[in-house]
Amino acid sequence: MRVALWSYGMVAVGGALGAVARFALNVMLQRDVSYAWGTLTANLVGCLIMGAIAQLVATAAWFNAAGIVPDQYRLLLAIGFCGSFTTLSALIMELHTMLQRNEILNSFAYLMITMIGGFACFYAGFMLMRILRG
Repeated sequence: MRVALWSYGMVAVGGALGAVARFALNVMLQRDVSYAWGTLTANLVGCLIMGAIAQLVATAAWFNAAGIVPDQYRLLLAIGFCGSFTTLSALIMELHTMLQRNEILNSFAYLMITMIGGFACFYAGFMLMRILRG
């Protein structure tokens, strides 16, 4: 039972930090209401972080040598932080708003930038960690 409570705690702390970081990013970037810069940036940066985490967790030997349990970092950073920092529901709501304003080209561009950019950022984070680790 102790392991389960520790896991919930890691996700809760990561989730709280991710939610606050997302709100702060949105406050800083969302000056122009016509485009969802805050959500787009959060989703792309979150994918970059997730890619870096995936590479670190994939090389668990480094964690074990440092005495760090990879699952704790996965729960804290990937599930907790990135899970609340990035958001599909905000993306869908912003797409809906753009479509309601008949901004077909903007909504399509936003969706494509998010999807393709998200994958590119994930891969960049993964490769960056691989390069940094040698």
